[in-house]
Amino acid sequence: MAADTLKSTTGAGGGAAAVRRLLLDNGALTALIVLVVAMSALSGDFLTTDNLLNVGVQAAVTAILAFGVTFVIVSAGIDLSVGSVAALSATVLAWSATQQGVPVAIAVALAVVTGVVCGLVNGFLIAYGKLPPFIATLAMLSVARGLSLVISEGSPIAFPDSVSHLGDTLGGWLPVPVLVMIVMGLVAAFVLGRTYIGRSMYAIGGNEEAARLSGLRVKKQKLAIYALSGVFAAAAGVVLASRLSSAQPQAADGYELDAIAAVVIGGASLAGGTGKASGTLIGALILAVLRNGLNLLSVSAFWQQVVIGVVIALAVLLDTVRRKAGATPVTAGAGGGKGRQAATYGLAAVVTAAIVGATSFLHGGSSATAKPRVGLALSTLNNPFFVQIQSGAKAEAKKLGVDLTVTDAQNDASQQANQLQNFTSSGVDSIVVNPVDSDAAGPSVRAADKADIPVIAVDRGVNKATTDALVASDNVAGGELAAKTVAEKLGGAGKIVILQGQAGTSAARERAEGFAKGLKAYPGIQVLAQQPADFDRTKGLDVMSNLLQAHPDVQGVIAANDEMALGAIKALGSKAGKSVQVVGFDGTPDGLKAVEQGTLYASVAQQPSQLGRIAVDNALKALRGEKVEQTVKVPVKVVTKENVAGFSG
Repeated sequence: MAADTLKSTTGAGGGAAAVRRLLLDNGALTALIVLVVAMSALSGDFLTTDNLLNVGVQAAVTAILAFGVTFVIVSAGIDLSVGSVAALSATVLAWSATQQGVPVAIAVALAVVTGVVCGLVNGFLIAYGKLPPFIATLAMLSVARGLSLVISEGSPIAFPDSVSHLGDTLGGWLPVPVLVMIVMGLVAAFVLGRTYIGRSMYAIGGNEEAARLSGLRVKKQKLAIYALSGVFAAAAGVVLASRLSSAQPQAADGYELDAIAAVVIGGASLAGGTGKASGTLIGALILAVLRNGLNLLSVSAFWQQVVIGVVIALAVLLDTVRRKAGATPVTAGAGGGKGRQAATYGLAAVVTAAIVGATSFLHGGSSATAKPRVGLALSTLNNPFFVQIQSGAKAEAKKLGVDLTVTDAQNDASQQANQLQNFTSSGVDSIVVNPVDSDAAGPSVRAADKADIPVIAVDRGVNKATTDALVASDNVAGGELAAKTVAEKLGGAGKIVILQGQAGTSAARERAEGFAKGLKAYPGIQVLAQQPADFDRTKGLDVMSNLLQAHPDVQGVIAANDEMALGAIKALGSKAGKSVQVVGFDGTPDGLKAVEQGTLYASVAQQPSQLGRIAVDNALKALRGEKVEQTVKVPVKVVTKENVAGFSG
């Protein structure tokens, strides 16, 4: 029927109908071509060898995760745990190899086994426990992430050098993550198209009951399918940690959503029965091209999320239109389609090259901008402290005539590594980086050093890399001041709780170290509890509410930032500023208002706007070859009700 329709349509509409059918049958590929052409036209920095390799590297982890998720979705399942399983596998490898003295080869095997075990548990809960895949894998998401934090004690673990080479390049130009992605993609394609278990996936996804009645051992197949997903998650975790030179307990947070999006964009149906590895790769490349291009175009980090969401929705809508129009289902085993598919990809490559070559003339005669270009890579813009750093940096950039581009890593070390690579490949004149993690930022900063781009670190340093200057407050000294402030307010004796920052971040570790040092001088202060609230006001409210149930006699609170302190104040209600003294950290506008009102006793203010201003000023000095101090310390200040009126941040 479909063939008859195609023939009649082609006869009626000629070549136009054939082209329309080609586009409908390859919706994801069409979208990728349109994106590449658009980005090439809009940015002269996009179509460079370095940047295209960056796109490949940035797509690698998502693609490897997505290949594993493809197996699950083809069989009408879902796996929300792959991001956490990736982090756990990498943590197991790093922990066993560096802290337990296990040979690296065995440590790698343990990482793979970790992924397999997690997948088998998922499969068992789904196949034999009759849990919905969404619930079973959601539970594993939490368990795997928790185990990663337990094993690492919330801190990154250095990756073995022999495995870290997976994040390097071959011959000085070809990234190893891209090669691993290609190999894993070929394995996924082989499994889907050439093996018994691959055919079983399509059968189960198409009609599970019919597959069971035809003699297929559905339960055992599901165990194998989720185990395969775990293997690919483990491989993705190792590649990601290799790029960052460390296993981050919070790594790959939210990556399961990108993996699922890549599979669906690539033409698979969440209802099961359709999907293929090449489509998944295209879906991952679409996400990588989109993020890379938006960075190069200096699109706001907030708008980037909006744009990516819209593109995902449009891609799925296009797939729906394609199916209604009777396009060929994207299954790996469709007969007679191999040669035609190869011809389609070849034609797509030729068309893309031709159009991109034409658009390159748009940038051929462009000259370098007269303004110095500085990239500011912030760890997050969901925290007022870093928003103030951005404000100070923008004010200084405007004053000095600097073209400033700001990116938001959303506390994701991998995403920040991508953004720093984009800065380097686009040829910015100088970079200011506020690392999500000091170790994870090292490889990307080293790449900038090789490109002779000056790098200024702000608020947090960069390990195992050279920066021209570090502009920062002393988090440890600030923590000591916070402890001293609350202890003296309580007269040297009392019961307190400590709200810690996000586990695994350098700021949380350093401030906690400062709290501990400061409290040693006050043996009369009893710490009733220490709990992380992730630098978040809502979590600060929830954690403090819980702690009050166990410790209603608390007299003081130290919070690792003002946001958590404000949450604690909300939980304390009328006790705040009266029977319970709360000390925050950062000196944010909301924190200072609370100090003025008397609900927050004090905030250890870091003057973040000043940090941003000084960082941009030093970036410009380093670019001009002027001397800059290796370390520029911006003093912290304890702000109380007595001196808040004269403090500006």
